[in-house]
Amino acid sequence: MKIGIMQPYFFPYLGYWQLMCAVDKYVVYDDVNFIKGGRINRNNILINGKAQQINLILREPSPNKMINEISVNTDDRIKKKLIKTIEMAYHKAPFFDDAMGCVESVIMQAEQSLPQYLYNSFLILGEYLGINTEIIMSSSLSKNNSLKGYKKVISICELLEGDEYYNSLTGVPLYSPYRNEFEAAGIELSFPVMNEVIYKQFKDDEFIPNLSIIDVMMFNSQLECKQLLKEYHLIKGGEQ
Repeated sequence: MKIGIMQPYFFPYLGYWQLMCAVDKYVVYDDVNFIKGGRINRNNILINGKAQQINLILREPSPNKMINEISVNTDDRIKKKLIKTIEMAYHKAPFFDDAMGCVESVIMQAEQSLPQYLYNSFLILGEYLGINTEIIMSSSLSKNNSLKGYKKVISICELLEGDEYYNSLTGVPLYSPYRNEFEAAGIELSFPVMNEVIYKQFKDDEFIPNLSIIDVMMFNSQLECKQLLKEYHLIKGGEQ
């Protein structure tokens, strides 16, 4: 059983979805501290040939709060402004008509809880991308919340009967030093690394990488998006 555990992000980049697609069960880590300035409520899209930030507006976000203690600002004027920004950026993209309805469904949802809002977005976008992974809220699991770091991860994997733990490349320095502890628990470490992915954006001679999944959807058909989900390789145990 392959288990992935990551904090929820707002319209995350392709590599995030590759990880989700690669596992059997994906745990949304919603009962950890909110990271201000991170990807939980922001990402980049292509505007006038440059990576520009879009934001999910929150109510009183703080690194002193858990992610599941934070609310989304659901003012329709804010939502429509964000939709307008994305429409202006991508209205000439080849798959705008296919992708924009899905993007609007994510943005216009009425959910106020930040992790539930992002969880819902994973379901909506996952259906578009053809991802069938089971998605679980960390806060819904009956686990030992006094544990921290790799010990908590091991406990979640054991609870879900996982024998392989997947994390992003940024997790290598966090978890690979504890390979022996994972192995002792019968859990193998795996880190999916996205291959070099280049697709045609507006300009033939320039590609802006690692943008939000919105960009991938706007310039690639649904079938092409599904194929790009497979464009990664695994680092086992954190040894590159």
